[in-house]
Amino acid sequence: MAKFNAQTLKRAILRGFGLEKHSEYVSDYFYDANMKASIYMSIVVIVLEVWMIVRTTVTLIRKNMMDKFGLYFEKYYINYIILLTAGVIMFVFALRYVLGKTDRKWLGILIKWAFSAICIYFGIKISMQDYQKGEQILTFLTMELFVVCLLTWRPWVGFAILTSSYVIFFTILSRMEAHNTGEVGLTLATQINGFTMWLSTLLFCISNYNKTLSQALKDESLEEVNSHLSRISVEDELTGIHNMLYFRSEAEKLLNYVTTDKDNVVFLFFDIENFKSYNEKYGFHKGNELLKKAAHMIVDAYPNSLVSRFSDDHFVVLTHKEGCKEAAEMLSEQINALQNEVHLQLKCGAYQPTADESDPSLACDRARFACNTIKKHFDNFFRYYDKTLEDKFQMKQYIVNSIDNAIANGHIKVYYQPVVSTRTGEIVGLEALARWIDPRYGILPPGAFIDILEEYRQIHKLDICMIESVCRDYREAVKNGEVFVPVSLNFSRLDFELCDIVEELDKRAEKYKVPRNFLDVEITESVLEEQHDLLQRAMSRLRELGYKVWLDDFGCGYSSMNVLKDYSFDVLKIDMNFLSGFDENPKTKLIINNIVALTKEIDMVSLTEGVETREQFEFLASINCDRAQGFLFSKPVPLEKLRERAAEGELKFSEEFRSVQV
Repeated sequence: MAKFNAQTLKRAILRGFGLEKHSEYVSDYFYDANMKASIYMSIVVIVLEVWMIVRTTVTLIRKNMMDKFGLYFEKYYINYIILLTAGVIMFVFALRYVLGKTDRKWLGILIKWAFSAICIYFGIKISMQDYQKGEQILTFLTMELFVVCLLTWRPWVGFAILTSSYVIFFTILSRMEAHNTGEVGLTLATQINGFTMWLSTLLFCISNYNKTLSQALKDESLEEVNSHLSRISVEDELTGIHNMLYFRSEAEKLLNYVTTDKDNVVFLFFDIENFKSYNEKYGFHKGNELLKKAAHMIVDAYPNSLVSRFSDDHFVVLTHKEGCKEAAEMLSEQINALQNEVHLQLKCGAYQPTADESDPSLACDRARFACNTIKKHFDNFFRYYDKTLEDKFQMKQYIVNSIDNAIANGHIKVYYQPVVSTRTGEIVGLEALARWIDPRYGILPPGAFIDILEEYRQIHKLDICMIESVCRDYREAVKNGEVFVPVSLNFSRLDFELCDIVEELDKRAEKYKVPRNFLDVEITESVLEEQHDLLQRAMSRLRELGYKVWLDDFGCGYSSMNVLKDYSFDVLKIDMNFLSGFDENPKTKLIINNIVALTKEIDMVSLTEGVETREQFEFLASINCDRAQGFLFSKPVPLEKLRERAAEGELKFSEEFRSVQV
């Protein structure tokens, strides 16, 4: 604490006497303040000296003393003229500086010092003559105030100016004879008054300096904040290149210029593929370094082009079409060379706007769409947006813009695919799958809209709609006295981010009075790898409320055993790919048999999807796999279709659930 106080006191002393080093901004602030003050000061000096010259001349003429003009010129006029000249020079330079017509700071400092010295010299000279005549030394005091108080000096400089000028002046006076007393030297009253004026002027000098310094530091801080805000408004904080706000603004201007050759303009969208894995392996610090390198590589590859960081590991460029692909190929090789153990690849999508297009956001979206189509294609790094992609893009835009209307107008339908018991062959469950029955495009399969809704973070709307529809179907079945078996619902990973999906599920179950054991939740294995903590909490809530949780697509990833170890599930849904080599690969039966046996050991229900042949179904029954699902029984269809087939004897719903319906 003592050390801190001592340091604080030291800094205060250094600052108070102007001994600390100024920043360039503060130095310029003082210089500007002195130039502005010099204008006022020089105007006063010019007016006074002109008045003194005129007054003295009129006096000489009125009193017929023109014969003494030479004496007066030597004694008074010469001093008036010197000070007047200095004032004019100071005024002209300071005014030119303020008007921005000169920036020679060194010359301004030299003129200020010369002007100050002449003012003090004038004060000493005139007051000496006044003192000899028995008059007051007001000219000296006035000039001291002018120089030290109107101008802002560092306190130690002000001290030096005041002390040296007072010592010189009062030393001269001490050798002179007082007119009124005839005594040589200074009276005690003059000494006391002189010291009082010296001290008062010095204190004002210190106060003026510190007040100006405080304002300078305050303005500097504000300037830094404004500069930072101005910089981040156009600059990406991480990489230092332009941000999207600047990019969109400048790109729109370029597209609207009549001189822009749109036939030779192209938007590029870059994506560093596998960057997430790089981040996970080497950490965010190394990941950020990689992004900075990549950003400046792109800037160097496309000189005189508009380059911006789009988001995350994505970048956009507005450049000339000619040579853009070759530059992208070179960049791809450079990025690939940065990898260590993680395989990095740079993908590039390109879009050339038409003559009447001027929306950079839409152009970037299309370039991005082209880029996304070649992700995971290791033999392709560049793709132009063409007519094929245009049709897909239009569909994408249509889906994003129409999802709310589709839900409101009942275009989203639930199709059910039965889950069959391998023991009885009866339907013991249904999987709810979304179908979009669109008035414009007809039936849209999930693959046409699920990924798009996830990309635009709209998927939770669809999944909540599915919950509502399933619960409504249950209530309708109870009302009509029909059998309704438990239904499994697929939840996206984004559902857990975009809304409280557990709350949404339970709220609708309560609304339609659906028993919780009639609603199961399917969670894909890949989701668990990305959102461990969030999913753990959500799954615990689901199981506490009485909902069953399924592990979907088991075996399609690389961490299946860890998932089984870390999480608790009621049903294990074996991925359909395991059955793809059922007839040719002898390992298939062995692997499925062991997985089913494992589910028994850890008290889970086993379900295999993708069952297409009777042979596959019989095999699953023989190894005691509990349930099966696939086209052998039915493809996803409306509930009414399943009931029709059940009525015709093709399918049979298990009756074990009828008694528990309320």
